[in-house]
Amino acid sequence: MTLSQQEFDAIPSDDTKRIVGDIEWRDDEDHSPAREFRAEVASEAGYPLFVNGRCNPKAGTLSYTLVHRGVGRIYGLDLGAEHHNPDRSRIGEKHKHRWTEAWRDKQAYVPKDITAPWTEPSAVWSQFCAESRIVHDGRMGALALQKDLDI
Repeated sequence: MTLSQQEFDAIPSDDTKRIVGDIEWRDDEDHSPAREFRAEVASEAGYPLFVNGRCNPKAGTLSYTLVHRGVGRIYGLDLGAEHHNPDRSRIGEKHKHRWTEAWRDKQAYVPKDITAPWTEPSAVWSQFCAESRIVHDGRMGALALQKDLDI
């Protein structure tokens, strides 16, 4: 499936996107030190969307990704890992990916709206949801970062 720029632009601006229920972090299926979750995103338009969350306390990384089932990642936030754009420009350890027809999800930029650090996944989640216009009717479970870091 392909996604036009016009179709993509309608998704982030849709205020009816909603996640219902609590989110709980679970162990990574691949047995890495990361924790992850997946949450379905409902909307009046019926977009085939879900959000993946992943936090690796040992690597100091956190990401939240909005995925369109027919296209793949269309929007994402990464903290703690540098990114190289297709034009070879380097983007810092805090960056967002936003789908475009030209680059799909490969182009990233530095966001000004994410101010919480990777060590505060709930605060970052709130900022991510606000910017991507997703209402989360539930709570996000705690993530025991100190224990995982062996501090």
